[in-house]
Amino acid sequence: MNPELPTAFKLYPGSLTDVPGIEVGHFTDTRRPTGCTVILTRAGAVAGVDVRGAAPGTRETDLLEPGNLVEQVHAVLLAGGSAWGLDAASGVMRWLEEHHIGLPTAYGRVPIVPAAVIFDLGVGDSSVRPDAAAGYSACTQASQRAPAQGSVGAGTGARVGKLFGMDRAMKGGVGTASVQAAGFTVAALIVCNAVGDVVDTSTGQLVAGARSADGKYLEDTVQALLSGTPHQRPITPPDAGTNTTIGVIATDAVLSKAQAQRLARVGHDGLARTINPVHTPLDGDTLFALATGTQPTPADMLLLSVMAAEATARATLNAVRMANGLYFKAL
Repeated sequence: MNPELPTAFKLYPGSLTDVPGIEVGHFTDTRRPTGCTVILTRAGAVAGVDVRGAAPGTRETDLLEPGNLVEQVHAVLLAGGSAWGLDAASGVMRWLEEHHIGLPTAYGRVPIVPAAVIFDLGVGDSSVRPDAAAGYSACTQASQRAPAQGSVGAGTGARVGKLFGMDRAMKGGVGTASVQAAGFTVAALIVCNAVGDVVDTSTGQLVAGARSADGKYLEDTVQALLSGTPHQRPITPPDAGTNTTIGVIATDAVLSKAQAQRLARVGHDGLARTINPVHTPLDGDTLFALATGTQPTPADMLLLSVMAAEATARATLNAVRMANGLYFKAL
């Protein structure tokens, strides 16, 4: 039996800013549902990344490979606007340069700002997308306070459950949560724009995703596909690549680049628990990991891995639970 649309929910506590050295700021465009979210690490943070799916939109991910030279990043930018949204990272670089933050070189400091984007061009005027000014504005809003969740920043135009058409999809968004254990903190901030459904890991129940044709219950995308229900076609460009879940995992542990990369990889386990199907040819799921190193206790990678997957799952659920309808000012 298909589940009815959810009416009540549990919100998981904590946020990415529970990790010392992390600040978060949103820019939300009032002209159409889009925006960007910046995660600042003024003192620098060891970083890793793991990209899944077949349609990523990213910037500065190669330098995060453990064998490459640069050890730390100074911000991560998450944005709407598809590939155009990567331009917002230039505004983040400008803000960091003005605040004398970046990799020291003989010719000045160079801010290192990896970025990832979601595709949210399908609602409103697609010529409106995050740019350098949007990235700069997000930096001016950044703080150590718990960031807003739901339909804000990079999650403003996110949607989930799109395999049977946008008219049956539901709103996605941005969510965050944190987990503490053995003196360590691991937190996640996730922008959920998945083609699949979102599942509550504690109950196994669907909480968001593709709705039935009459809109009264959730279809259960996986079961519908397995029973032979055809999905929306054609799943070729420009339909492919219009989905993606992106995010940042952060910890106060001292990690190497290889360990940070491992943390990003296991974070995808949290996505796999909550999004079904996930990592599809239609998604470009990308997770970054940041280690600020303020907790000097030797890192327990098994524990941190468990915490990373759990924080990611909780943040994903918060993203859809806090989302609201699409409202925007006409141009």
